[in-house]
Amino acid sequence: MTANAVGNDSRYGSCPVCSRNLLPRQTYCSVVCRVAAFRRRRHQPRPPVRVPKYATVYQCPSCDRRYLGEQRCEDCNVFARRVGPGGSCPHCDEPVAVTDPVEEVAG
Repeated sequence: MTANAVGNDSRYGSCPVCSRNLLPRQTYCSVVCRVAAFRRRRHQPRPPVRVPKYATVYQCPSCDRRYLGEQRCEDCNVFARRVGPGGSCPHCDEPVAVTDPVEEVAG
């Protein structure tokens, strides 16, 4: 039977962040790797920003008619494709997407 010295830990390995060799009883090779591992553990991706259905513009693939908050075309009875977030035009009350190009009015 052999006696081990106090504190003689045979735990050798590699750093889980950068794969460098570790000294006995080390978990990470440096403070930089320890902080990087902490940030990886604590990182939580932000949820995507969702636009409410009533503020989404849809367009029928058959007749090109636009709807605000309605996914099914009333005339063709098919599902419309999503154009993007938007609302009603203040002048003509037609659904307008935020990404639609704006025509400049020459004054």
